[in-house]
Amino acid sequence: MEKGELLYEGKAKKVFATDDPELLIVSYKDDATAFNGRKRGTIRGKGVINNRMSNLLMRLLAERGIPTHFVEELSERETLVRKVSIVPLEVIVRNRSAGSFAARYGVPEGIVFAAPTIEFSYKNDALGDPLLNDSHALALGLATASELDTIRIYALEINAILTGIWKSCGVTLVDFKLEFGRLPDGSIVLADEISPDTCRLWDSATGEKLDKDRFRRDLGGVEEAYQEIMRRLEAQLQAGKKDQQS
Repeated sequence: MEKGELLYEGKAKKVFATDDPELLIVSYKDDATAFNGRKRGTIRGKGVINNRMSNLLMRLLAERGIPTHFVEELSERETLVRKVSIVPLEVIVRNRSAGSFAARYGVPEGIVFAAPTIEFSYKNDALGDPLLNDSHALALGLATASELDTIRIYALEINAILTGIWKSCGVTLVDFKLEFGRLPDGSIVLADEISPDTCRLWDSATGEKLDKDRFRRDLGGVEEAYQEIMRRLEAQLQAGKKDQQS
């Protein structure tokens, strides 16, 4: 697959055209941002880890019935994906209080929710990605009622799957952000990425943060945390393969 024109460059990825109008190449960068771009830096090797982790998890989700944009991993930083029209909503699934939720409602981090919560925010950096509800999304024409229902169902299914995967790695999935896209036929698929950039991942025994919060909060050991979370995932998946073969 030949890489063509650069179509878009975001905070963490570049998107290129290919010789197939229905396929794109996503290239992951080491650039890191936080607080809607107000904090910037570099996390060495982040692009390689995020690319690999996203692809591993997208494959697992697809095997369990979640449609995704993933097609093929091309290299350590580049992946072939189906072209989608991104639904301009960030979908945040929370299992425990942390980050902006804890700050917004004045509660400590780590409170375990009785059931997962879902928040929608308007994907708009200029406005600071404001929270919105279904009525707002419908009024703004961001998605249809049917699409919102589908997204919510997928988000909860993804949460259940990922929570189990990370638990087997000795990691608690605290919360995470998802993005969805529309294929040409209008069907909704999971897009973007699943990585330490988009998930809060805490060591289940110690509570140590193994995600982008180490960058956001100047905790140090950022590269090491990304490497550790990748190591645990790959080790668990490899162990799972051996169990299936025995």
